[in-house]
Amino acid sequence: MTDKPWDARAAAWLVSPFINSPRVMPNHFTALRLLVGLAGAVCFAVGDAPNVAALLIVTSNFLDHADGELARLGNKGSRFGHYFDLASDAVVTIGMFAGIGIGLMQSPLGNWAAIMGAAAGIAVALIFHLRYQMENRHGKSATKQAQWAGFEAEDVLYLIPLVTLSGALVGFLWAAAIGAPLAAIFVTSQYLRSMRTESPQP
Repeated sequence: MTDKPWDARAAAWLVSPFINSPRVMPNHFTALRLLVGLAGAVCFAVGDAPNVAALLIVTSNFLDHADGELARLGNKGSRFGHYFDLASDAVVTIGMFAGIGIGLMQSPLGNWAAIMGAAAGIAVALIFHLRYQMENRHGKSATKQAQWAGFEAEDVLYLIPLVTLSGALVGFLWAAAIGAPLAAIFVTSQYLRSMRTESPQP
């Protein structure tokens, strides 16, 4: 447990009462994560309640760990659940960036906001796809993220409420529109290197 990120540890504690329950399955948490995340994306797109949107996205991001922890601790994993989790991750993250872009079309960025949101979303979609391909070929360890004091790079999403509260959503979109494509280039290089490496024998 000590090598897990803080949010994964908290999620393990949250799902512990359901480990032996036949009625509560990981896919229930995945579905909840998807619905909450999509609600956050819609709130961002509407543009009237960015703080509510940020809170929903943070909640969804935390719930993303609950399904995996329940699957591991309760031995309730399934192939469908794995794919459902991956698809939900992609839909929520892409939806968030697209929603932010649509919501900021009334800002000085104008229509460029939607284009920037789309660029970040497409880059994230590519990252998810390539990481999935690498995981299929080399196992989950091939896509394991680096940790710093119990935090992963994706944990930056927990700072979104600070972004909305401080009115810095335009700056966040700029950072995403530049950073996500750069990250996609980096992951693409990882993917190309991994394709030149022999996959482990079963």
